[in-house]
Amino acid sequence: MFDFDDSKVKNACFFVGGILFGTAGIKILASRDAKKAYIHSVAAALRAKDCVMKTTTCIQENVEDILAEANQMNEARFENEFDFEEDWSDEDKETDEAE
Repeated sequence: MFDFDDSKVKNACFFVGGILFGTAGIKILASRDAKKAYIHSVAAALRAKDCVMKTTTCIQENVEDILAEANQMNEARFENEFDFEEDWSDEDKETDEAE
């Protein structure tokens, strides 16, 4: 009447085992201990996020300071070069007038 070979029985056992394992897994994941573990994991992730954000803010402030000092240095250098060029142009005018 029924043709049971080893592969069909094996597949049926895997199917039933999967259902039982899945049901047990859901029960375990919904347990109080699992919820406590989830809460601790999320709390640790939030602490890590705060630490990363503090570090990021510190790095951003340092980069802004470096950028501001670099801009000041370039402005001072540009002013010195501009003054140097003016000195040369003034000397050229004096030599032209002396000739």
